[in-house]
Amino acid sequence: MRMRLELIPLTVSDVDRSIAFYRDILGFALDHDVSPGNGMRVVQLTPPGSACSIAFGTGMGGGAPVVNIHLVVDDLETTRATLVSRGLDVSGIHDMGGGVRYAFFSDPDANTWALQEISPGASLTE
Repeated sequence: MRMRLELIPLTVSDVDRSIAFYRDILGFALDHDVSPGNGMRVVQLTPPGSACSIAFGTGMGGGAPVVNIHLVVDDLETTRATLVSRGLDVSGIHDMGGGVRYAFFSDPDANTWALQEISPGASLTE
């Protein structure tokens, strides 16, 4: 059996503000912004280098914020510094040991994200 995670739906309160956050601050590519009718609007964005996208919009139903979505990065310091320079409030770097480090941030609607760096040769299992 083969499975692929390709889309994470997010609940947002302001679609245009969320597009600006994900596209302009995080650097996600805007893949789709369509209004198929009946007051519905569907927006899809994809992080650079990712096969999994996020989606949000209007008329899609609501829900609680999504917690602790992981964005795996090669260089945590550089990624964090770039995002901070764009005005994003990113936590300090947390070293979890074993070559795994994190930094955390939230979007304007309390969806939370973890920037994760796993060093080459890190041992994730004992």
